[in-house]
Amino acid sequence: MADDYGGQEAPTRRDYMKYGGAVIGGGLLAGCTGDSGSDGDSGPTDAGTATDADTGYSVTMEPMGTVEFEEPPETWLAFLSTYGDMGIALGKADGLRGLWNPETMPATFYDALPGVDVPFADITPIAVNGEFDKEVFYELDCDVHLTDPNWLRLLSDDWNEDDADEIATQVGPFLGNYIRRRGDAWHDYRYYSLYEAFEIVADAFDERERYEAFATVHDEMQTTIEERLPPSEDRPTVGLVSVNSDFEAGSFSVYTVQNWNNHKQYQDLGMRGAFDDHIEGNGDWDYEQLLEVDPDAIVFQYGFSHVPTEEFESRKETMRTDPVGSQLAAVQNDRLYRGGSAYQGPVVNLFQTEAAARQFYPEAFGEWNGVETLREGSLTLFDRQRVADIINGDI
Repeated sequence: MADDYGGQEAPTRRDYMKYGGAVIGGGLLAGCTGDSGSDGDSGPTDAGTATDADTGYSVTMEPMGTVEFEEPPETWLAFLSTYGDMGIALGKADGLRGLWNPETMPATFYDALPGVDVPFADITPIAVNGEFDKEVFYELDCDVHLTDPNWLRLLSDDWNEDDADEIATQVGPFLGNYIRRRGDAWHDYRYYSLYEAFEIVADAFDERERYEAFATVHDEMQTTIEERLPPSEDRPTVGLVSVNSDFEAGSFSVYTVQNWNNHKQYQDLGMRGAFDDHIEGNGDWDYEQLLEVDPDAIVFQYGFSHVPTEEFESRKETMRTDPVGSQLAAVQNDRLYRGGSAYQGPVVNLFQTEAAARQFYPEAFGEWNGVETLREGSLTLFDRQRVADIINGDI
């Protein structure tokens, strides 16, 4: 456990970080049972602009409220790769101490950025068999914890508001909002878009210039998409299927295209979700049901993050050799694709949008030839060298 600070002659840098977190003590879980008074789709007016003060600066994000810093954090952890990717984008990979599961980070994307090195082998996995122990916060001793503290109680029955206050006071503050999707029953406070959350995290690290540079790359990509996107009637229907489905048993988790961060790239590309008129949210289907809808293409969600190339090819082959699966148009036309992680930050989103654009609309954005496409000299939607420069501080 952390030491008592009463005997120190003067506050250290670590003390400043801890006491900054203590400012929000007692309020970390506000709004999780319906008392936040904030609409989940509220606008960006309270998005967390950093403010100067004599003793440092602060950022604001629900559910934490105002979080104060004496100086920028140096060490940090992120339970979800969404926030892990944000920190990496801001050039803070050297300070990353822990992730929920480093093995599910889509390292292939970072490998495609020249001169960018993210040492995932040195990052501590926070979860063991899907569980975590509060002591991991003390062991890693981070300046800031990029995660929604309310989300942690879904992962551990032992986690409560007192634990959140204790860690924020004794170790370092929490900063994070579960931006993967809207409408979860466990909270009703504000939902942030990817770049709204990213802006707040950038202000916490005092990296406004890097954030603005990334926002420019993103906006330019969006402009390119709008200019080249084919008319709706010319777009293929695409079925979203989890790569973690039971291919051998013919049991598949299928999804609609949702207006959440986990499907941001699909929304931005005007994807025609093949299952959107047949289910609400998600469902469990067999081969016969897939064949009844028969999407033009099938994208396997989590394909880039949860399975290596060899395993993905093996699962595709299982679908190809199934008597019913082999009849699918997507199988016959070789349009079975690896899809994106649902936990995407700014770097991952750029690559996942590039991949989906090529998979859906090769005539407009270039052919998709698997992950090797990411290593080509130039990408259709964004400049890899420019992204690498921003991460490395050459802004």
